[in-house]
Formats: sequence, structure tokens, C-alpha cells
Amino acid sequence: MEIRNSILDDCKVFVVHAPSGYEYQGNRVIRLFEKHKINFEFVHETNGDHLEELIDKYCDRDAMKKYQKGGIACTVSHILALEKLLETEKKYALIFEDDPCFLGDFRVKLARFTTEIKNLDKGFLISLENTNLKFPSFFQIVKQKHLYQAKMGRMACAYLIDRQGAKNALQDLKSNKCTLVVDWWHNTLVANKVIKLYWLHPALVEQGSLNGKMSSTISSKPNNVKRRIAWLLQKTYKMSIRRLFKQDLIINDK
Repeated sequence: MEIRNSILDDCKVFVVHAPSGYEYQGNRVIRLFEKHKINFEFVHETNGDHLEELIDKYCDRDAMKKYQKGGIACTVSHILALEKLLETEKKYALIFEDDPCFLGDFRVKLARFTTEIKNLDKGFLISLENTNLKFPSFFQIVKQKHLYQAKMGRMACAYLIDRQGAKNALQDLKSNKCTLVVDWWHNTLVANKVIKLYWLHPALVEQGSLNGKMSSTISSKPNNVKRRIAWLLQKTYKMSIRRLFKQDLIINDK
């Protein structure tokens, strides 16, 4: 059954993906999003003079020298997705990297949080993933609450950003060029109060290149049984025993 009145109705969906040499990831995304009835657009800037122009426009080239070209291109593509959102009339962008693993029915679960998302003050980014296995502690959980303001993100495999958040981030780039890859750039925006960041709990997505299910366009880690088992053991510990302790990255409501 199709879920209506979801946040998806007001969303532009982007998938950051380098097409050349990564056809498996692209084809998998197409199948996955078709299954969940999610319309999306690939975003990619990986080669050529255009990428160099975009790096000069958005990034501090000297500061970015420490990163591989793939990580820089990925970061630029995330920024382009924000630009593309502002070319539409949509209120939000859902931005994925090309190795998402949905934890259940993504469309159905996201629809449950629509009211809570729409009640946030404008200028936010919501982490939808659990990739770095950080969760609110059991004692920080509030009944009927699913969005928890945080000091840092949980990587950049899957997140929702509103139109004002995209505007704020792009405006900040005009005076403070990007010096970090996308995950850490987001954290800088949060620290500088350019945007507010929230964790969605429970999360809706895992990053396939880190949970052992697949490789990514910028990861050399193979998908294998050993890494999958290690991930599951770590996840079990951090979702149970580790959550007995306060999560310092969560900002308590005042």
C-alpha cells in the first residue's frame, strides 16, 4: 500500500554516485529505490575540468590536498545536491550516498516522523543513519520523541536537510570554503551554528560499505563475512550495553 502525506511528498531525493566503474552500486540503487517507490536523481561530479572549477568554487584547495580525489568529488557532489534543491520548489532534500541499506520499509517508517520533522525550526539537517553506531542512551529517550539534537553527525550516507539549512550551508561557503570531506564539513556547520543537527532514532539506514554488505565508491574495504560479523557484534554491544551510559553528543532540551 502506498503511503501518502509522507515527508517524501515535499522532498527532492538525490543519490551521490560516481557512474564510471561503479555500475553495480548504481544498478543496486535503482532496484532498491524502485522497490520502495522513491523517485530520485543521481548527482555526480568526478572527472574533468568541471570538477576542478567546482573545487575552486566551494573548497580550500590547499586544505583539501590531504584527501583522495574520490572523497573530494563526493563532497562536491553533496554540495551540488544542495544547489539542486534550491533550483526546485521542494521544502527538503533527502541525500544518500550510493550504498544505503534500508532498515525496513523506508517510506513507511519516514512517514511516521512527518509531523515531528515539520515542527522543527527551519535550518536543520537530520541524520537518518546509524553508520558510526552512535545512539541516544536509554535514559535520554523520550516517549513519542524520535529527533534528538546532537553536536555531531553520524556520517553522510543518508540525511534530510530542509531548504533553509541548504541555503545556510551554501551561504556559509561563500566566506568559509570547505576544508574537510562532507562528514566533517557537516560537523563544522553545526559547531559554527550554521545549521542544527538531529539524530533520528531509531535510524532508517545503514551504510553498506561499512556494515559488511558491500563496497563503496571511495572505500577499499571489501564486503566479506568476517567484516559483517564484526559489524554485527559491535552493533549489538553499542545498541545494548553502551546505551546504558549517557551519550555526550546529545544536546538536552532546555
